[in-house]
Amino acid sequence: MKQLILLLVFVISASCAQNQGDVSASATLISDVNIIDVASGEILRSQNVIIDSGKISQISESIKHAELYTKKIDGKDKFLMPGLAEMHAHIPQPSETNPGIVDETLFLYLSNGITTIRGMLGHPSHLNLREKSKNNEILAPRIYTSSPSLNGNTIKTVAEAKEKVARYENEGYDFLKIHPGIQLEVFDAAINTAKEVGIPFAGHVPVDVGVRHAMESGYASIDHIDGFLEGLVPDSENVNPNDNGFFGYNFTALADKDYMDELVIMSKEHKVWIVSTQSLFERWFAPITAEELLEEPEMKYMAKSTLDNWKSIKARYTENEAFDETQWENFNTIRRALMLKLQKDGHGMLLGSDAPQLFNVPGFSIHHEIEGMRKAGLTPLEIIQSGTLNPAVYFNATDSFGQVKEGLGADLMLLSANPLEDLSALKNLTGVMVKGQWLSKEDIDSRLAEIAEANIGK
Repeated sequence: MKQLILLLVFVISASCAQNQGDVSASATLISDVNIIDVASGEILRSQNVIIDSGKISQISESIKHAELYTKKIDGKDKFLMPGLAEMHAHIPQPSETNPGIVDETLFLYLSNGITTIRGMLGHPSHLNLREKSKNNEILAPRIYTSSPSLNGNTIKTVAEAKEKVARYENEGYDFLKIHPGIQLEVFDAAINTAKEVGIPFAGHVPVDVGVRHAMESGYASIDHIDGFLEGLVPDSENVNPNDNGFFGYNFTALADKDYMDELVIMSKEHKVWIVSTQSLFERWFAPITAEELLEEPEMKYMAKSTLDNWKSIKARYTENEAFDETQWENFNTIRRALMLKLQKDGHGMLLGSDAPQLFNVPGFSIHHEIEGMRKAGLTPLEIIQSGTLNPAVYFNATDSFGQVKEGLGADLMLLSANPLEDLSALKNLTGVMVKGQWLSKEDIDSRLAEIAEANIGK
């Protein structure tokens, strides 16, 4: 009898050890949470999500031995979705006068659930930053980085264009950044070289190139909806393309909306994604005063010198006789119509606000962009997809991020309400998970307070 009891004790102990062994000491359990399926818009109720080694290892309705998890997050009545991508971001360069600016900027993105950024003005330091993020050496979103700017000053000749494109591809940049001012012959040489070496390109549409030729050339994305308004002006108007003003603003009265469908069809045919950066046009280039914008709470995370510069630039663009509010209203109406058509009938939209730019504080500006997209008529699901699923497709990385699925990276947002019902829920974070590391609301608020304090007087 004694031997039988000892045997039973041994079996029970072994069984407990086996069960405990099934729970990794590094695993995190998000329990009883509602998962947003960003592909379908469906809600998967009361799910349990296990995170380990930076990935989603299991999703199930029930979980064995939940009590054995040392890292637990209560998801009851909350909503779990993929982290957002800021597809028109800017990463500062290292600064001796402001050594914390890079880390602060990256955290500002994370604080609003942005776990992937596409840096749109590359610098050699960003290549190192990208690798450090990838290897979890720094707390940062997933980083994709453009090359340094290709523009009318940096590539003036065909030979220079070919040399720089090949060099940037060899140095490891993810894509080329196209800026204004490039002459057509030089542009074509740059694009042909890019195709030869296998590096994509994105960004602005130089005036000499035009939006139709740009799309035919194979842009991965056209940002700011650049060139589209100019593309609505009939040839019979005989305008000088260089008189277009701020993204075509000067041609507003000449735009023929009947040309919209042609441009939208071209974007779909040539698989060109569109990043609207609409927040720029409803904040910087808009009839709202700098004083009103400076009163917004997120401005405390920017240095005073930056805010003063933003105010000065805005004054040059919107506080003069050339800026007419009625014309701006018509200009913005055309932009919103283009956004809606490009979403419904084009290749699709990517979420990007162009931060930090004029009154667009990193992370926080994404909510202004979302509101601009909503006003254009996009649905909450379409807007959420523009910042989750679509960027994963864009980067050919659907096996890495963009959805809450087993095997994908644990880059997640936990929300207190359903953003499919009210997009403002995206502001109400319980926490953010980046590469499996959990940042609670308390963690985020504490770090934000430090950033605000650090920027006093700068």
